[in-house]
Amino acid sequence: MEAKHIKKFARKGIETLEYGDCFVTEVQVNGNKVEIFLDSDEGISFLKCRKVSREVEAVIDEKKWWEGKYTLEVSSAGIGRPLVNQRQYPKNIGRQMVVKTNEGEKVKGELKEVSDEGIVLTYEVIELVGQNKKKKKKVQKDHPIIWVEIEEAKIKASF
Repeated sequence: MEAKHIKKFARKGIETLEYGDCFVTEVQVNGNKVEIFLDSDEGISFLKCRKVSREVEAVIDEKKWWEGKYTLEVSSAGIGRPLVNQRQYPKNIGRQMVVKTNEGEKVKGELKEVSDEGIVLTYEVIELVGQNKKKKKKVQKDHPIIWVEIEEAKIKASF
């Protein structure tokens, strides 16, 4: 079974359950193991994952996509997974992230702004200031990145 078919039925399950704030970020199929990753505007609960899992499982069983046993896991996209949808960014404003651009540049900083054009990361640099450029001063820099330039973006865990 192809991931795109599973994704389609996961989306239908979300619609059936009227989880308008939820969406599928990724589906992976490896042999008889299916993993569905969800995200939402507010956050994913165990209950939502379980209900979506049951909706998808019912379709898989009805259509008899697998002979024998299979494993279905539905979970939150989580911190380690890349952001794949523009809808994932606004709820992460204020969090640290790493963005890899199409040109291979890695930008690390705090997600400051999200717009229709792209995002703005802010980070701190130390500049030499003063008459003789001997004094060090921390300065905030903004780094705008348009959507089409983003190859991969991940939230950094902060402890």
